[in-house]
Amino acid sequence: MELFPDFLRAVISTTANVFLMMTLLQPKYSKRITQLTMLGILTADLGTAVYCYLSGNLTQLAKIDMVLFAVLCLAVRPFFKDTFMQWLFSYLTVQNISDIVIILSFILSRHLPHPPYANSLLRLILFAVFFWILSRYVRPLYRQVVEHWTAYFAVALGISMTFSYYVLSSDDIVLTLTEQAVPLLLVIFIGLASYASIFLSLKNLQREYRIKEENQTMQAERDYLQLAADNMAQRLELMEEVSAQNSRAAHDRRHFNNVLLELLEQGNTSEATDLLKKQNASVPKLGKVYCENPAVNAAVCHYATLAEQLGIDTDIELDIPGELNVDALELSMVVSNLMENAIQACGRMSGDAILYLRFTCRSVGRLLLELENPNPEGTALDERGHPIAWEEGHGIGSKSVIAFAKKYDGELIYAMNNGMFRVRLLV
Repeated sequence: MELFPDFLRAVISTTANVFLMMTLLQPKYSKRITQLTMLGILTADLGTAVYCYLSGNLTQLAKIDMVLFAVLCLAVRPFFKDTFMQWLFSYLTVQNISDIVIILSFILSRHLPHPPYANSLLRLILFAVFFWILSRYVRPLYRQVVEHWTAYFAVALGISMTFSYYVLSSDDIVLTLTEQAVPLLLVIFIGLASYASIFLSLKNLQREYRIKEENQTMQAERDYLQLAADNMAQRLELMEEVSAQNSRAAHDRRHFNNVLLELLEQGNTSEATDLLKKQNASVPKLGKVYCENPAVNAAVCHYATLAEQLGIDTDIELDIPGELNVDALELSMVVSNLMENAIQACGRMSGDAILYLRFTCRSVGRLLLELENPNPEGTALDERGHPIAWEEGHGIGSKSVIAFAKKYDGELIYAMNNGMFRVRLLV
């Protein structure tokens, strides 16, 4: 019973260290294998503590425990995904937390009734607080710290070396903790402040990165809306032009009808017949119907005509129904951007290259659009697989297509091979 408080402290410390290692490291194998591995560490560490407590040598326990825990953790490192230096950073962090808790619980318990039991209780509370903070707030950021261990390793190593110096150079650990309480508390304050600064700086960087991504998304959406506004303005201009043409046609048709009526009243049927034939010959042919959707068909007709005027062979086969699960106007703008980019790519081709534009679409519950065209020199894709715009003011059309795919949770794939550029969109 005299040794019970010592055994209780040993159980709390060794168990807490194992849980901290499991919290900070990434297991490589199944949960059961990881638990058995950590149970082995717990058993060996706890057995050493019991032996030293039975011998009554707490100083020897402090020194052996520090070395033994490092050896055991090194032995089980292959059971975790972390690299050696990442593991070493995590081990030093666990060791620093353990030293901070042990020192604080010892110093504070001297001012409380029943110091041996107060020490165990404080140790349990402090470990629980650290474990709660790590699990709830620090762990998501901790993986970023580990991945960039080179920037923070010196902090963990410096704090660990300071604690190790006090332990390994001590002839009586109890006397050292009592006489060096103030310097040790200062080291603890520096250690906690250093770790807090690391995680706060990472949190701020993460927030800044998130804000930057949101700004980029907002800018892409603004570009998309601006493009939509420009397209709408073009459509309004076309509508005004068509309206003016209709007005002129109605005016001319009234005069034509008056002339025709006069010829018929005069009995000049042959001249009236010739006039009707000329009128029929001058009526423009209707545009080609590529698909059932009016908005998309209008866009395709416009750019297909433009491509043919530029000497680009077109092969268009579309199965786009009138009723869509996406906004028809937005889809027509996407089609316009894709075809316009293809026409511009053909315009950048040099030599006797064959200029062509192949545009197909299949409707199988979702729309699968595929557009092919020659691949001019200098075309490149970024790390996300999206086309890179080298010239100022270019690339807005591609951004609008990307925004459209993202809005409707679609799949957008760009590919280049054998002198061919292909884009596929599934929405």
